[in-house]
Amino acid sequence: MLNKIMYATVYVTDQNRALEFYTEGLGLEKRLDFPGPDGRFLTVGVPDSPVQIILWSHAAAAGQPGGAGAPGPLILESDDLRKDFEVMRQRGVVFEESEPEDYPFGVRIEAVDPDGNRISLRQQPKP
Repeated sequence: MLNKIMYATVYVTDQNRALEFYTEGLGLEKRLDFPGPDGRFLTVGVPDSPVQIILWSHAAAAGQPGGAGAPGPLILESDDLRKDFEVMRQRGVVFEESEPEDYPFGVRIEAVDPDGNRISLRQQPKP
């Protein structure tokens, strides 16, 4: 029986540029980086999380959502999204909105990576 998510894949056109965005911009950590038979196998992850995100080299627009409002390939959770938003914005991360927005399910904002992939950032509602 399946018991956990091991990897998720984000398609990128430049792995070095993507690595810089995901580590220096979003604050994820580099996990694996080695040449494989099918290309460079490069992963990042949220500190203390077993799930790894593969930054896979692929043609432009591969795997991107099909329209406005569609979820991006990743949804990352924060304990304090407004604080993290300010840190990421200072690091040069581009967002679709000017500020995080409150919703019944919590707080949200969408970051955009250098290839146009939307990265959804969320905070659960506080009790």
